[in-house]
Formats: sequence, structure tokens, C-alpha cells
Amino acid sequence: MPTNFTAGPVRVRTPATSANLGPGFDALGLALGLYDDVAAEVAPSGARVTVTGQGAGELPDDDRHLVVRAMRAAFDVLGAHPDGLSVECVNRIPQARGLGSSSAAIVAGVLLARALVVDGEHRLDDAGALRLAAEIEGHPDNVAPCLLGGFTVAWSEPGGARAVSLPVADAVRPTVFVPAERGLTATARAALPATVPHGDAAFTAGRAALLVHALTTDPTLLLPATVDRLHQDYRAAGMPGTFSLVSALRAAGVAAVVSGAGPTVLALSEPPAGFGVGTDWEIWQLPIDVSGARAARGRLGHAERDPVAAGRKS
Repeated sequence: MPTNFTAGPVRVRTPATSANLGPGFDALGLALGLYDDVAAEVAPSGARVTVTGQGAGELPDDDRHLVVRAMRAAFDVLGAHPDGLSVECVNRIPQARGLGSSSAAIVAGVLLARALVVDGEHRLDDAGALRLAAEIEGHPDNVAPCLLGGFTVAWSEPGGARAVSLPVADAVRPTVFVPAERGLTATARAALPATVPHGDAAFTAGRAALLVHALTTDPTLLLPATVDRLHQDYRAAGMPGTFSLVSALRAAGVAAVVSGAGPTVLALSEPPAGFGVGTDWEIWQLPIDVSGARAARGRLGHAERDPVAAGRKS
């Protein structure tokens, strides 16, 4: 093995995330206690990926896998190029549902590559890892909470993405409503117009600012703070079930929004007792992840290989 790689495998746990949170389009995100576990080590040649849980039998098992692609991008930055990779993924974050599965894969790849390279954290610090992950993903709203944990505000500068993580008020109790149907971020973005009325932009900016206060200090303001005029209404026709549920929850006084590009619905306060959604949705109460993604030495353990969704309560 080349001397610039560490001996043995490394592993990383990445949390699910919900982006936008209503008015915070491409800027605000929340890390949730539902996790993918991924391990990797340098191999003699090629790339071999095994997937258990979400996406098993569907995702690529070679260099096309997003974790490997992110690892290769990070290795380029680190100036290290292994001959081969062996990767094991235990996925619990649903694919293409608006819960940050792609960001979790990207962050896992970046952190695994960094951990496999001697002095990797010096060559690619946390700020650099965020910039690279956002560059791969195309926007920082999911990768920021995945890396940092908690509630994040992300923005882009000429030098790349930046973000801060803020503590969340104890009364914020996320619930996600996950449908069987899938959605594609590219399709959801294609529904957005090139321009929006100035009044709608100003309205949404005010609500996004209020949302920062509501999530961190005064959750009683979550309902008005999650009103959006920038993106959700434009996407409604493509996800009628999602928007019907969002409307019903909000009518019941629950601060509900589309999670990322959908079709999952995120409620930031608990639905009232007896609120029914039918059999088309799985309902999970998820804690807020406060630590973000973390890498460690060693293979995945028995518990980490369990594909059952860790952290969620139905």
C-alpha cells in the first residue's frame, strides 16, 4: 500500500437532512437523526461497492456510485490517487425523497477519502470539505447540515460555500411524512421560473429571517415563519399529494413544508392527536442530529450493518 494512505478501513455516519424549510430556499437546512453508515478502504484495483438497505439492487456497484465519485473528487484535491477502493454502504435514508440521500453520499465520500489519506485533515480542512461537497452537489443547503449538524444557514461566496450551525429550540420536534413515490431534484428545479415578482422575494426573505428566530428561540412563530412564495407553489402541480398534506397540516396549525425538493413532507411541530394521513405515508418522528457526519477508524460493526432505520420512531 502506498505510504500516503492509512492502513485498514475507515467509516463514517451521515445524517439525513431537510433543506429549504419553507422560505429558506437553497440556504437553510436541518440535520435529522436518520443515518447512512459507510465504510471504505484502499484496494489493489478497481472500485467495488456493496449496498444494503435503501437503494440495494438499484445503485451502481462500481465507480459510478456517488460515494466513489465523491471520494475520487476528494482524492484529486488531496493529491492522492489509490489504485482501487472497497466500499460498504448501509443506507437508511430513503432515495429520492427529499431527505438528502445524495448529500449524505457525497459527504460520506469526501470524509472517507480524507480519513484514508495521511494528514488528510490538514490537506482538506472542514471548510474545504464543505466547499468541495457543495461543489459536487451543486448547492450547499443539504451538505451543510449533513457535515455540521443542527440547523444551518449556508451561503456561497466567490471562494465557495460557507455555513454556520445554530442550536435549535427544545420545543422543535420534527416529523417526516415519507411517501412511496419518488421525486427528482432536477425535475423539481425545472418547475421553477427564471424570475419571481419582487414582492414575493421580499416577502420570503422576511419569513426566512423570522424562521431563524423561530427555530432557535421562539417555536410559537414557526407557522408564520414557514410561509414561502419563492418555490413551493411552483412545484405543487408535480406533487399533488405532497401539497395536499402540507395544506391539511398547516390548516391544523402545524408548521409543515416540503422537505427539500420533495415529495417528503416535514412538520416542525407535532401533528394534533388523531390527525390522519391514510396509508400512503410512513410517519417518522426524528430527533435533530447535532453532531453532523463523523469519520472513525475501523469497519462497520454489527449494529451499523443493520439496515433498519436507526433513530426513527413511527
